[in-house]
Amino acid sequence: MGRVTERRKVIRIRDGAVSSRPDTLVAEEPLEIRLDGKPLAITMRTPGDDFALAAGFLVSEGVLGSASDLANIVYCAGATVDGSNTYNVVDVKTAPGVRLPDITLERNVYTTSSCGLCGKASLDAVRTTARWPIADTPPVRVHPELLATLPDRLRAAQRVFDRTGGLHAAALFTEDGALLDIREDVGRHNAVDKLVGRALQDGRLPLSRAILLVSGRASFELAQKAVMAGIPVLAAVSAPSSLAVDLAAETGLTLVGFLRGSSMNVYAGEERVVLETAARS
Repeated sequence: MGRVTERRKVIRIRDGAVSSRPDTLVAEEPLEIRLDGKPLAITMRTPGDDFALAAGFLVSEGVLGSASDLANIVYCAGATVDGSNTYNVVDVKTAPGVRLPDITLERNVYTTSSCGLCGKASLDAVRTTARWPIADTPPVRVHPELLATLPDRLRAAQRVFDRTGGLHAAALFTEDGALLDIREDVGRHNAVDKLVGRALQDGRLPLSRAILLVSGRASFELAQKAVMAGIPVLAAVSAPSSLAVDLAAETGLTLVGFLRGSSMNVYAGEERVVLETAARS
């Protein structure tokens, strides 16, 4: 099975001094996701938690909604000419009665660690009706002071980042700030899929009382994944996109960006953020 990190020779230049040494890099390999035997998507990911990644991806696509929808997930042998198992192809087998999407050349998705929704025919293709409308869930109330503590806690929990400096992370927290789960990957969207997929496998969907924190920017795709998992609060240490803000406003998602120290911007869903102690201007 693929490793999370790999070693490569690097030439270091420091203050004019040149030296040679091995360096630890984050691994990146393709993962093909098949649905009941048919190719559906390819993503570039950091190996590990592949079954959770595939399950989470299918939650965001509206295919899976509970552990009972999932029969099993297996690695596929025969992906190479010699028939060996590369552990880069997984087949998700759904339970009887699960409605499958149309799998066509137009529908197939190719995602990389940075492009997000490459290959989608149109924006409407990802505005999937959510199973658990966020606006209908019991209100979650979070304090800015609590949100301000989460990035440091996310960073402290990143195990592979310390060795490579090249991984994104996503974490789930309770509304009281307790860390529920954290996943790392070369792609932000993969890290979120791994979180959501694990929650599905453990029977914890919808995540209607959780806060999702991502280590980079908040794209439309990440907002969509939060909505599809029933997550009411999405926070990012960097900027959101305009489309992510639009989707948050439409669905009732609380979207926080530029979460750095005690500073943050609330772009949508401010009713969940306790602002009594914050001076408004």
